[in-house]
Amino acid sequence: MAFSSNSGGANSAMCDINVTPLVDVMLVLLIIFMVTAPILSYPIDIDLPQKSLNPPENRRDPPEPIDLRIDSVGQVYWNQSPVPLSALRNMMETEVQRDPGNQPTLQIDMDLQAEYGILAQVLASARNAQMQKIGFVKK
Repeated sequence: MAFSSNSGGANSAMCDINVTPLVDVMLVLLIIFMVTAPILSYPIDIDLPQKSLNPPENRRDPPEPIDLRIDSVGQVYWNQSPVPLSALRNMMETEVQRDPGNQPTLQIDMDLQAEYGILAQVLASARNAQMQKIGFVKK
């Protein structure tokens, strides 16, 4: 009888914790979180290539990739030739206009000590020039 909750008699106070209200509140919170969790997710639009039953017959070889290197002081090199950052967009637009359907790949190699702002300007120039194939090279 040492574990009985009413060992003091019929009129004694109950010493056990009532967990029923706590369980009720936790279940209500669980339901609220389950309902609101799908609302908090944001869709991201991605243009994925679609399956084609008829592949194009006039397959062309891809052009040579463009090696774009950014060194530690922020100098940009276009195929091992130094280029000012202001002229980069015009050069990219020229490459895109040669053959918009068969663009060269822009391979960006950046020194670890270079500023991120230079890379952001290069990527903005590539986007404004409508370049579609951009890759990063780690050496």
